[in-house]
This record gives sequence, C-alpha cells and structure tokens, in this order.
Amino acid sequence: MNVKVINKSKHALPEYETPHSAGLDLRANIDEPIVLKSLERALVPTGIFFELPIGYEAQIRPRSGLAIKFGISLVNSPGTIDSDYRGEIKVIVINLSNEPFTITDGERICQMVVAKHERVDWQAVKELDTTKRGDGGFGHTGVA
Repeated sequence: MNVKVINKSKHALPEYETPHSAGLDLRANIDEPIVLKSLERALVPTGIFFELPIGYEAQIRPRSGLAIKFGISLVNSPGTIDSDYRGEIKVIVINLSNEPFTITDGERICQMVVAKHERVDWQAVKELDTTKRGDGGFGHTGVA
C-alpha cells in the first residue's frame, strides 16, 4: 500500500526492522533529551505526517523491549490515528519504572501498525440472539 508521507524529522522514514514485522518503529524527533521520572509522561514528537487511505487506521503501540527493560509504555495503548488526521504524529510516553528514563533524539519510542477497519451501521433491536456464554464477562470461564 502506498501512503503519502511528509518527513520533517532529522531521521529516515519509519521502517520495518525485519521482513515479517507488523509494526514500523517511530523515532523521537527532539532537540533536547527528555528525562521522564517515575510515573511521568511526555508528548514526544516524531516529525512524521502522513495520509492514510480511507478504511485504514494507524495503531500506536509500545515497544516490548522498552517495556521489559525500562518500564516504558504508552498512556493510550493502542493509540489510534484516523485516516483524516493530517497533523504530526506525536506519542504519549510514560515511565512506569522507579528509575528515571531519558529519551534521546532518534530513539525508537514506539511501533505503528497500519490496519484495515470496518464501520458499523447500528440496527436497533429489542433483544439479542442467545449464546452459551450469555452475559458472562471478566473471568467467567475460570482462572486458567
């Protein structure tokens, strides 16, 4: 799929790290390092602007390496970028560890997955079809 992109960052366009990667790594595009104290969050710019086709979204997700090694995640995960958004892609990063973490320019801060999505047309009804599960929710099938 071809996607129109404007790169105002100091870095190469986001890319897949392996041939079978689903996510593209996004990099911080900052002039000064950002030091996140424990439980602090920051809006980190990427310098990337793009135009997704209608029917697609970009999902912004944490990088597993930053999460396990440093406790770094995203506040709204996954974040959603709609196809009609034209602003800069910015990422809300949070430090869930007890130690300060420094984000430097060019650091891979998250991954982005582009996905097709559907839209619904609601059909108002008086009752829903019954299933074996019914209204059983959180943990209703057991612990394991």
